Amino acid sequence: MGLLGDLIGGVGLFLLGMHLMTNGMKQAAGQGLKKALQAATNSPTRGLASGILITALVQSSSAVTVATIGFVNAGLLKLRQSINVIYGCNIGTTMTGWLVALIGFKIKISAFALPLVGLGMLLKLSGNDRRISHIGMALAGFGLFFIGLDYLKNAFDGLDNQLPLDQISHSPLGLILFVAAGFILTFLMQSSSAAMAITLSLTAAGSIPLASAGALVIGANLGTTSTAMLSVIGATSNAKRIAAAHVVFNLITGVIGVLILILLAGLINQDLQNLNMVTLLAAFHTLFNVVGVMVMWPLTDRLEGFLKRRFRSQEEDLARPRFLDDTVLASPSLAVEAMSNELSRVSGLSSNMARAAISAESSEVTKLTALMNSLHKLNGEIGRYNQRIAQENLSPEISSILPSAMRITRYYSEIARLSAILPKYYEIIDLQSDRSLHELIHDYQSKTIELIDSCEISQDSYISGHESRLQIKQLEKQYQQLKNHVMQSSIEGHLKPKDSIELLDALSHIHRLAEQVEKAARYWSSITPMQTRDSIPEHD
Repeated sequence: MGLLGDLIGGVGLFLLGMHLMTNGMKQAAGQGLKKALQAATNSPTRGLASGILITALVQSSSAVTVATIGFVNAGLLKLRQSINVIYGCNIGTTMTGWLVALIGFKIKISAFALPLVGLGMLLKLSGNDRRISHIGMALAGFGLFFIGLDYLKNAFDGLDNQLPLDQISHSPLGLILFVAAGFILTFLMQSSSAAMAITLSLTAAGSIPLASAGALVIGANLGTTSTAMLSVIGATSNAKRIAAAHVVFNLITGVIGVLILILLAGLINQDLQNLNMVTLLAAFHTLFNVVGVMVMWPLTDRLEGFLKRRFRSQEEDLARPRFLDDTVLASPSLAVEAMSNELSRVSGLSSNMARAAISAESSEVTKLTALMNSLHKLNGEIGRYNQRIAQENLSPEISSILPSAMRITRYYSEIARLSAILPKYYEIIDLQSDRSLHELIHDYQSKTIELIDSCEISQDSYISGHESRLQIKQLEKQYQQLKNHVMQSSIEGHLKPKDSIELLDALSHIHRLAEQVEKAARYWSSITPMQTRDSIPEHD
């Protein structure tokens, strides 16, 4: 019971110390963590260095990994540089082992740990400056970290007489079992540092041989992936890719570590027994992580490409062309048909965006910006395909089609942009107390949606230019009447000047969106066969 109590208490104190130390350092750093991580985007080497230094500072690879995932999720960090930060985190987390090996088992802990706790709490309670207060909390955590370590070391003294752990590690299967034990320890405690401290304490007490301790360290390294995987539930595709990169890297380094242990197990367990086992274990932890980075560094571009093909979001799938086939570029007429099919698809996507934006569907608000970015990317691909067609030997008819296709692409991009802007005007539209004005706005929205419906292009049918011009002229009259009504309401005091300006801006955006929809439909016939085209005005 005494052993179990010391073990539980030691782990508890260690975890509490780690928690206080990590949180204190993060709070003291303030925006420094965010700035340091964002600086990692400048170069791959800087990303690696940032991961190492930040993790060594806050003493938690999980905290830095989760922060990195959060910044990727928010779009503040890119995938490639974030992978380098993850590499650095895995090297930086080995500093805990060195801290324990060089200080924890060589100095009388009570000589400095308790004074650190007292000093830390004094700074916490008396520090008017918030940063000083957080540093005090970190110092108190640092002291508790070593007090917990002292309990662990004492708890494991004589454990080898009760549990024959050394007999398990004389086979590859035994090493795998220790790897699994390290993973489970880290998963349950959500701290690889705590698992590392337990392993170092077992090693210092002579309860397990070095090879078994090395296997536990490998398992603890793998266990850190559980935190990353839990943190990306419901996150963006890029965040899931970062978590996957973390898993891939740790699996590869784990395999490297196990191979080293299997190949050198005899040497480790016999010839190195007279050396400092704790220091050797810390060195092994650093070694297989550094080797892992060396192996993965030249493969990072391939890893990034692999991850980009996985965990694709709906918006990213929308941005991928479905009809732009390079193999038909040699036949310009087929290439133009492929581009026409892709533009037809863009018409449907932008029409859906416009309908959702004008209808003020709140459930769609969060999706509109992502959809706009996807459509901009897709339209960019169409533009590049258009340029590649232009490099072929073209007939006069095909040559005349390409500028019109670019014009239509621009209209659809503008429709997407305006659709993403409209949600900020929902409140001013919904808060209209003037019943007649509210009904006029609703009717204008409905008529605009009717225009969008009729102008949406399908591969086998589209509205004629004559019909689209009639609809936009009718909508123009309604827009002018609505504008006059809003200005008259403002003059009569029914609308605040600020509200009337915002409302006019909202109506102007809807009006411009309708114009872009009509223009795209009107010019569509110019990319169809010559004999079926409508006449197109010279100016738009």
